[in-house]
Amino acid sequence: MANHFDAVIIGGGAAGLLCAGFAARRGMRVAVLEKNDRPARKVRITGKGRCNVTNNCDNNDFIRAVRGNGRFLYSAIAAFSTADTMAFFEGLGVPLKTERGNRVFPVSDQATDIVDALVGFAKDGGAKIFTGQAAKEVLAENGQVTGVLLESGEVIPCTRAVIATGGKSYPLTGSTGDGYRMAQQLGHTIAPIKPSLIPIVAKEGYCAAMMGLSLRNVTLKVLDSGKKKPVFEELGEMLFTHFGVSGPLVLSASSHMTGDLSRYRMEIDLKPGLTAQQLDARLLRDFEENRNRDFANSLDALLPRKMIPVVVELSGIPAGEKVHQITREQRQGLCILIKAFPVTPKAFRPIEEAIVTSGGIKVGEINPKTMESKLVEGLFFAGEVIDVDGYTGGYNLQIAFSTGYLAAQNL
Repeated sequence: MANHFDAVIIGGGAAGLLCAGFAARRGMRVAVLEKNDRPARKVRITGKGRCNVTNNCDNNDFIRAVRGNGRFLYSAIAAFSTADTMAFFEGLGVPLKTERGNRVFPVSDQATDIVDALVGFAKDGGAKIFTGQAAKEVLAENGQVTGVLLESGEVIPCTRAVIATGGKSYPLTGSTGDGYRMAQQLGHTIAPIKPSLIPIVAKEGYCAAMMGLSLRNVTLKVLDSGKKKPVFEELGEMLFTHFGVSGPLVLSASSHMTGDLSRYRMEIDLKPGLTAQQLDARLLRDFEENRNRDFANSLDALLPRKMIPVVVELSGIPAGEKVHQITREQRQGLCILIKAFPVTPKAFRPIEEAIVTSGGIKVGEINPKTMESKLVEGLFFAGEVIDVDGYTGGYNLQIAFSTGYLAAQNL
């Protein structure tokens, strides 16, 4: 490692590996420093181990899916689009498929196929990957990168360095915020780090009673007491947990919620395919078929089993009430409950459980056309360490690929 390298990539994740592979193919001598015993550990667990590698959308839709500072990514996504990402992996022998919401996954549903392709791409291009090697500091003199200091005390001389260390979520994968500290040491400003795409703790105890229940094809709505329109409303999947709610819908919703969560309330439409009138007609049919049964035993065809006791309690209708005794007003109240099942946000889970972190190195201090620092010559950034983050659906990995590629082209 004492050999001189043209560029040192700090972080062997999605952004770092892709950057290393393309930079090496441009004839550069490239080293990748990965402090874990193997690269791309976070990529291995994305999409529940399936790896939602990108989103099959055009550049404008991609920019719209970036929560803040989307305009900063115009050059990056133009240089390496979602279509380029798909072509890249399929060219490496990883066939892809597009699912609901334009989410793109490997056909195999194995994140390891994406990891193996990235590692192979970097190595085959000539980049040297050093695992178990943690960078401590990027060295610079007179505003120019001169090397990278390792935790071991060794210095790797170089004139180019890329900080691609990720954010602060999932620290067991190596994302512990090291990149923020290194950038600060060189004069960069760090926008406040906050969790994004994160599960939500609920006030209601009944979420724990339904722990493990996954809802599909429901609509989650988030309402802000200070606004007339919902801040989030989307059809998809979600999950009840011991602390509250999680799953794709909840993760997406969390990125629209800021500050004091007491301002918000969440409503789940359990039957979005039915209007209130159609749902009432459905209940009438079900009740007619079960007219002599207890109310608590009449909802099997309508709701998941774990949810029935909770809905019965919230409806105010006695569990042992005979169905034929249920009044029109009680039935209509039940319809309202099913169309707007309440969950009250209490807090976000710890930042370590966030899919990505919001905040990071301020984009005003980075050249958007090159990903190079405006403060230190030869210092580049790629991926989640930058103050950009997108909604769930493959956008954040695409940010890593696009910024990593653009950095590689300008090293």
